[in-house]
This record gives sequence, structure tokens and C-alpha cells, in this order.
Amino acid sequence: MQNVLTVSEVNRYIRELISRDIVLNRLWVKGEISNFKYHYSGHLYFTLKDDTSLLRCVMFRSRAQALRFKPENGLKVIIGGYVSVFERDGQYQLYAEEMQPDGLGNLHLAFEQLKARLQQEGLFDARYKKKLPFLPRAIGVVTSSTGAVIRDIINVLGRRFPNVEIKLFPVAVQGELAARQVAYAIKRLNELNNVDVIILARGGGSLEELWAFNEEIVARSIFASRIPIISAIGHETDFTIADFVADLRAPTPSAAAELVIPEKIALQNRICELEIRLKNSMYRFAEIKRTKLEKLLGSVAFRQPFNRVYQERMRLDVLERYMVKAVKSRFEKARAEFAVLAGKLDALSPLTIISRGYGIIKSVETGKIINSVSSVKIGDRVRVEVADGNIDCIVENVEEAPGAASEKNKEEK
Repeated sequence: MQNVLTVSEVNRYIRELISRDIVLNRLWVKGEISNFKYHYSGHLYFTLKDDTSLLRCVMFRSRAQALRFKPENGLKVIIGGYVSVFERDGQYQLYAEEMQPDGLGNLHLAFEQLKARLQQEGLFDARYKKKLPFLPRAIGVVTSSTGAVIRDIINVLGRRFPNVEIKLFPVAVQGELAARQVAYAIKRLNELNNVDVIILARGGGSLEELWAFNEEIVARSIFASRIPIISAIGHETDFTIADFVADLRAPTPSAAAELVIPEKIALQNRICELEIRLKNSMYRFAEIKRTKLEKLLGSVAFRQPFNRVYQERMRLDVLERYMVKAVKSRFEKARAEFAVLAGKLDALSPLTIISRGYGIIKSVETGKIINSVSSVKIGDRVRVEVADGNIDCIVENVEEAPGAASEKNKEEK
């Protein structure tokens, strides 16, 4: 047994054979993505399949970062790369270096994916749109300082409102640095807080040329802005992600300049019109008040100011007489009722009875009234109260009235 190889040597030999193959060293493969996995390291692992076969694929982070769209299961793509063997597992796989959608443009797919995700997050919702100021004191413009866009905006604003203040924040509007510069300009204008509204502008161009305004960093900076933003990117038929997030979309940069501020001459005419209306309203108001004053001056209240006082004074005299009469009547009625009650009380008074020759007998020792012969005995001292004084007596004899004993026995039974 000669030339016995280890597993590692076999896998390494196969890898070297494949690496020398002209076709496998650089090829394009199309298929459908399945078993897609995004590793925390940033590498992409997936399988490329067609109707009958599978091919394992990997795309390292350095290559994946350049993708403008997000790979996902079911997406048909065309991948450029090379085939090699992963020695540890003894499996061959496609090392992807480039990837583009099959049948759908790379940028267009990235646009639709980002649009759907931001819309789901609510960045396009109308409730977050800020109202533009009616008459901004200063207008910020984020665009290129050398293009025709800024000249158009300055011309339109100068024609509509000559003394409006324009603050230009120059940025690149296409290329790799454009998105970051635009996002920084919006953030910086918010920090300075020296403008009332921002115009984000660029002239027309292809999807690739306008791509800076489809970047997520620009969309989120627009959404985070406290200052209202007008998006004026490209022509009327061009739509970018910035248009959907902005508080207002203008079809062109010149249209944005017309929307951001009213015409000064129109405002002056409107002020003159309102001034005339105000004067006319004041004249009508004064005339109405003058007529009302003349009517009041001719009224009885002005001609005879004390007439009402006299009327009320006489009414008060009448009410006073009624009150005095009512009080007297009530007093006489009460006096009569009192006389009747006094007569009844006098008739029941013991003093009245005593004045007719009767007396009240009380025990000297106890002071209690004696109303029965059983309450005294011979020798007791009693006091008789009569109408004009008292009589002290000593009991010498006690005698019951005939029949009193029988009545007493009945009560006891």
C-alpha cells in the first residue's frame, strides 16, 4: 500500500485542482436563495437552487457590505464568484463576490425593500408631518453650491420675496459621500436652529444619480428633524425615499421655492385689502353705535332721569302702608288670642279658687298638701293657706265622711 493520503491531503488536493480550473475560478451562477442565514460576524450563508440541484454559497462581510439590497429566501439572483473546497468539511461551495437580482434591477429592489421597511416603521405616516411656517424668516437649502438648482431657487425666492434670508449648506448630491453629507447637513441645521424651513434639492437624473436620497441614513435624518423639510429631488416623475419621509414633496426645486414662501406683492395686496375692510368695518361699527346713542339720548331715561326713582319711591310708600297695616292686624289678632288663653288660665288658677273662700291644707312638717283624713292624725300641725294669708292649726279630731270606708274597700279589692 503506497501513497496513502490523509483526509486533509485529499481535500487539499481537490481544492487545488478546482482552483486551477478556468471555469470554476470565475463564473456567474443564477438560482433561487434558500436556507438564508445572516451570521453575527456579517457573513452570509445560503443555498442557491434550481429545479433539480443545490449549491452551497457563502458571501463574506467585506463583500456583503457593498450590497444595496437585502438577500432573502425565495429571491432569484445572479451571483459572480468562484468555486472552492472547504477543507474542514470536505464540501465544495460557491464563494460569492457579487450579487444582483435576476430580472429586477439591483437599485430598484433595494429601493422597494427600504421603502417597505420604513413604511412599516411609520416614517411615512401623515401624523408625523410638520406644518410649514407661513412666512419663514430664514430658509435653509441643502444642495450643491455649483449646480443650476441653487441658482433657480435663489432666482425664484428673490422674485417672490426679495429680502428673504437664504442659508446654503453645500453638499455633494451624488456619489459615495453624498448621503452622509446630506444627513450631516440636516442634523447641523437643526443644531444651529437658525432657519425655519429646509429645502432638500437636487436636479433630475437617473436612479443611480439620485441614489443618495434613497439611503436609509438620509431618510432617518429627515424624520428626526425638528425643522420642516421640503423634498425637491429630480423631476416631477422622479420619486425617492426622501420624498416619502419629508414633510412636503415638491415636483421640482423651483416649485419648492414657490411653496416655501408666498409672493411679497400678493401679501402687500392682501394687507391693503384687509386694511380697507378693517376701516369699513370700523366706520360701520361707529355708525351703529352712534345711532344707538342717539336713540338712548331720546329715551325717557335720559329726558327724565329721576322719573324711575320717583315711581319706585311711591311704590315703596304703598308697600310700607301695606306692611304697617298687616303688622297691626297680626298684633290685634295675637292680642285677642292671648286674652282668651289668659281667661282660661285664670279660671283654672288655684288663687282664683282660694279667693272664693276655699283654702289649701299642708303639713307643717313635710310641706305636702293634705287631701285625705288618712294623711293626718290627732296632734299633727297643719297650715291652711287662704286668699290673704296662712292659718296654723293643730288637729284635735279626725273623722271620715260617711261611705268613705266602703269606697276605700272597693278600691283595695
